[in-house]
Amino acid sequence: MTEPTALAPYVAILGRGQGRARSLTMPEARAAMSVILSGDAAPEAIGALLMLMRMKGEVGEEIAGLTDGARAALALWTGPAPAIDWPSYAAGRTRGQPWFLAAAKLVAQAGYTVLMHGWNSHQATGASVRAALADVGIPQVPWADAPGALAQTGVAYVPLEALCPALLDLLRLRDVLGLRSCINTVLRMLNPAAAPIALQGVFHPSYRELQRDAALLLNQPGLRVLKGGGGEFEHHPTKDITLHGLQDGAIWEGQTGTVLSGHQRLSETDSTLADVWQGRIQDPFAMAIIISTAALALEACGIVDPARLARDLWLRRHDAKAPEGPSCTAFPCSSAPPTAAL
Repeated sequence: MTEPTALAPYVAILGRGQGRARSLTMPEARAAMSVILSGDAAPEAIGALLMLMRMKGEVGEEIAGLTDGARAALALWTGPAPAIDWPSYAAGRTRGQPWFLAAAKLVAQAGYTVLMHGWNSHQATGASVRAALADVGIPQVPWADAPGALAQTGVAYVPLEALCPALLDLLRLRDVLGLRSCINTVLRMLNPAAAPIALQGVFHPSYRELQRDAALLLNQPGLRVLKGGGGEFEHHPTKDITLHGLQDGAIWEGQTGTVLSGHQRLSETDSTLADVWQGRIQDPFAMAIIISTAALALEACGIVDPARLARDLWLRRHDAKAPEGPSCTAFPCSSAPPTAAL
């Protein structure tokens, strides 16, 4: 039964008025998320909490606490931790093909298991993430089947509704409130299987430091946050973009580098992911997106020359077998800035 006042203390902290309101502490935010996911919160209070936090501007302690509370509501992961957590929660209104899926597949073929999870508001479009999974051989599986899928293929995608339906309900409050909320950020931070490396995309640059600060509070060892294509972890090969993150649990910053010249938009190509992956079309721009994105992921795993490995993986992508061996923790993380050169 819903308890109308269950969230009231946390709403009051945020909304007491000028000079009296403050941000939630990490324990308070954790407790608030626990109340929400338990079903003991009135929907009006949930909306008030999320919108007050948005108006104020979220801080790292709040995002970390909300994420910790969300993790506590998930069913336990039953297998070895994946090497990489790769969330996909961008709206996808302006992006083109989801080239980052091919990059994730290459990284998995290098032997680094990749757990993907997500929900995108424009799922029905031809360029949607889920529609393209099969194009590069990434299985979409229920949460309980994900450990087995990673053991077989090295990469798997879990839909948010299969991971935690209650979190999807919170995310879809955007349709009711007309605005995004901190839930979008929490889902990027979720890392449900405790992977040592997390790769996160953002659309708004200010969220890079916010997610980094929250990850630091959550004791995340490795993190890369990129202002990427459509808000995904996807590199634009003509742009030298600042990466924020963590290296061995300490704050880190680096640059992506550029691999092409020009001003082409990510969506300005008629090529499809399937055609490029299968080699039916030779699209240098699309290939540069894929290879440079894979290189950034490999660098986060400690590969010394990630661009070279990414190129090699691309050339032999159809010969690669299921991963056997290296995990992200098998290599010392490099302190040098990432290189995405082709």
